[in-house]
Amino acid sequence: MRVERIARDKVRIFISYDDLEERGIDRDEIWHNGKKVQDLFWDMMETAYMEVGFDIAGPISVEAFTMPTEGVVVIVTRIPSMPGAGHDDGDYGDEEETYFERDHGFSPRSTPTHMVMAFRDLDNLLDACKTLRQYPIHTSLYHHEGAYQLVIHGDLRPDQWEEVFSILVEYGEMSRVTPWVLGEYGKVIFADHAVEQLLRNFPT
Repeated sequence: MRVERIARDKVRIFISYDDLEERGIDRDEIWHNGKKVQDLFWDMMETAYMEVGFDIAGPISVEAFTMPTEGVVVIVTRIPSMPGAGHDDGDYGDEEETYFERDHGFSPRSTPTHMVMAFRDLDNLLDACKTLRQYPIHTSLYHHEGAYQLVIHGDLRPDQWEEVFSILVEYGEMSRVTPWVLGEYGKVIFADHAVEQLLRNFPT
């Protein structure tokens, strides 16, 4: 299980299929409201709190999408109460506990807006870039923590994001850092059009 805080009120959690198998949860069962899935959800929330300080003290939205060979990505968003809705700071328990009853498990509706992949060597990065030219994406490249970090933004369909991820994990791995961390602490190599500039500077 890997947790990434992508905004003040939002975290992204990656759960591999191996993680699910260890918990006795098959791939289809993740979308249903069972005790094992509920236990997994609260374990995720505990991990999110311990690793990135993300706590749920109010109503939340939980959505997920699957990666064909890797696992499930879960997006958890805290939803601020509306003025006059009758909630105070401590009156959120019912909202939290009815999530699974209301949505019957994780909701497979969320579409990512960006992805960060890490590559340990330039050759793998270049091979990955060759496969990305067909997609309408915006890319930037950083060096951070001993790896090339490729940030990918795009308005892709969910199936296109799955295709992109499936291609990239053949050459690299999902990064543990966010674009905001890279912007603050990473060394900028290409701020924009990274794929095009890499292929132009390193033709094969």
